[in-house]
Amino acid sequence: KPIQSNEEPKSGFTFIFFWARVLMSLAILGFCLAVTLSALFNGQTQMAVKYPNVPNGVSVFLFFFFMAIVGMLEGMQIAFFAVAKLPAEERGTSFFGKKTCDLLFKGNGENLPGFMIGRQLTVVFSFFLVASITGLNITPGEGENVLGVSDGAQAFLNYGFQGAVITTILASITWQLAASAFPMAFLNNPVTYILLCIALFLEWTGLCAGAWVLARFMKKVTKIQYDEVYVGTPEERLANNHADKELTPDQDVGHLTGGGFTGHLCGSHDALDGPVKSKDAIDAAA
Repeated sequence: KPIQSNEEPKSGFTFIFFWARVLMSLAILGFCLAVTLSALFNGQTQMAVKYPNVPNGVSVFLFFFFMAIVGMLEGMQIAFFAVAKLPAEERGTSFFGKKTCDLLFKGNGENLPGFMIGRQLTVVFSFFLVASITGLNITPGEGENVLGVSDGAQAFLNYGFQGAVITTILASITWQLAASAFPMAFLNNPVTYILLCIALFLEWTGLCAGAWVLARFMKKVTKIQYDEVYVGTPEERLANNHADKELTPDQDVGHLTGGGFTGHLCGSHDALDGPVKSKDAIDAAA
């Protein structure tokens, strides 16, 4: 299926500049992976210091495992907000996809911000472990520099920038871009449902429950209003010749920016306002 885009095909200097940056990024990523994996297999990371009983092979497995967990959570966040714009009957196209959406959007939608709390806690926990896995434990000048680099280069690598590059590309942005283009694929994945349950359980424990109070406090202090206050209701926008674009899911879902909202999706009430019985109750209160 051809990709629909308003952007002109790249040519000339723009084409060369784009692919030069891509190749540079891949080269840097490859070097960072080589440094990290070499250090892991040789027991030269912080894992050997903090968890000396963990075998090197297990450290390598945990490295990719926790990056996959973080990546799934990053992608889930994008996919959930993408399908939030769709009617309920169009969310999810499989057994697990429907179960995920039923759990996520039930009631007044408090499970969506609840997922964000549990997700953030899981991501931070995973990143701390990945930092231990990717952090180098090599003293320059002792002849044990990773990949035989110079002492100056080893001192630079000890700051851990290679871990930041790896996690940014492989455990975050790549998954977000994939989820923005294929949100339904993420929703239909059974792992998504499992991670959603785990995130909601972590939120249920109350460890980060203070976030709800602080969010409501911020809402009152900054006097945040619903989108209708700034851009008007769908009817008001229609009267002013600024009607919402009626786009199909294929046109709208899967874009990080742009696209139009349909129905009563602009500035819907959220969980901070307390429970509501139905969409009709929201409309009646508007």
